[in-house]
Amino acid sequence: MSYTLDLLKQMADGLARQFGPDCEIVIHDLEKHDLEHSIVHINNGHVTNRQEGDGPSKVVLETLHRDPSSLKDHLGYLTKTANGKILKSSTMYIRSEDGNSIDYLLSINYDITGLMTIDRSIKALIDTETQTDIKQQPEPIVHNVNDLLDTLIEQSVAMIGKPAALMNKEEKVAAIQFLNDAGAFLITKSGDKVSKYFGISKFTLYSYIDVNSRKADDKKA
Repeated sequence: MSYTLDLLKQMADGLARQFGPDCEIVIHDLEKHDLEHSIVHINNGHVTNRQEGDGPSKVVLETLHRDPSSLKDHLGYLTKTANGKILKSSTMYIRSEDGNSIDYLLSINYDITGLMTIDRSIKALIDTETQTDIKQQPEPIVHNVNDLLDTLIEQSVAMIGKPAALMNKEEKVAAIQFLNDAGAFLITKSGDKVSKYFGISKFTLYSYIDVNSRKADDKKA
């Protein structure tokens, strides 16, 4: 076991003790490249019902798919568990000694469901007029790569705003670009599932991915 992982586990244990049972601390190991079992340490796993050996979250795929130099710690965003808990989450990227890769992710997920209920009650008492507050929807937390792929497909469809069966070619290209950018195609056999879902062949799927890659290269040029 590496010194870095030992240190992260020490920090995770301390943070969990400091903030109590509503605070889940998760360490994902990206160095081993074991995508389906990326969680190597977890405190208070009852918050999301996950355990050591479970698979990645969306942020893990995004990390593996993107240039490490472009990644910055993602702090104070909302996530949601399958049973409806709302979590305030932060993810920190732990880099290799040379800084050229991300070896670990340290994630903090604090259950704020009860606090939000109190907050709504207080606002109902002190608000003097109706206010529209549009907030970003929390990211769902999943347990394995298959559930994660399903979630990403649902998000791609929601982004387009119509069922896959009603999408034209340009809309399908945009949806597949979303999946590619999210790292969905790092998941084993994801191409089979995505092509079937969108009603296209795998050859067409890869051509759509290639179209998006050329567009990205043109923007860089």
